[in-house]
Amino acid sequence: MEKLNLKGYKCSVLVNKIPGIPIVFLHGLSYNIGIWQCLGITDLLNEKHVPYLALDMPYGEKSCCKPKTCDVEKNVTFVHDAIENVFGGFIAPVLVGASIGGNMALHFASRFPVKGLVLVGPARALEEKLPQVYSSFEFPSTIIWGSEDIIIASEDMRTLTDKLPKSKLIIYQDAKHSAYKDNPERFKHDLLELYAKAETQDSYK
Repeated sequence: MEKLNLKGYKCSVLVNKIPGIPIVFLHGLSYNIGIWQCLGITDLLNEKHVPYLALDMPYGEKSCCKPKTCDVEKNVTFVHDAIENVFGGFIAPVLVGASIGGNMALHFASRFPVKGLVLVGPARALEEKLPQVYSSFEFPSTIIWGSEDIIIASEDMRTLTDKLPKSKLIIYQDAKHSAYKDNPERFKHDLLELYAKAETQDSYK
């Protein structure tokens, strides 16, 4: 675990700074970067030699990031600047966003280049002006929803899947809002599958 001092923010990060498309993790409101370690996801990516950046986000209630803010623009700018700072320049990432992190990932993708999205029960994905830009997304997206999620409606996830090009919805049976936590092995598989698509797409450019 490292500390990132960036334009007034002091936050904890987990980094594997090697060549390639980085996976950038945006946790949910009640979590911090420790969740990706706890589930063995960062260990897997180390073994697979996949670059990644897990950020303690300014919106996180339990994150070691100061100052705190729930402002979308400030959080999105923080993610962009963190990628640029850590990797020595901006590299379009695969973004993994859970709950409010999924909302931030969608906002990020509406403003900056990305190679793919993995969204787990993304919050407020159909609100405000976000859906207006979804048709322009040319990268693969995986939407994961737990069948026991009482926070995000299945109808919203199906609508989101219809609006996002190159997307698919995966339902984790008997999983709650933090579906990746209830079925980490399947999540690892689905993450690597999406990452392979992003790499393949990138190789043709």
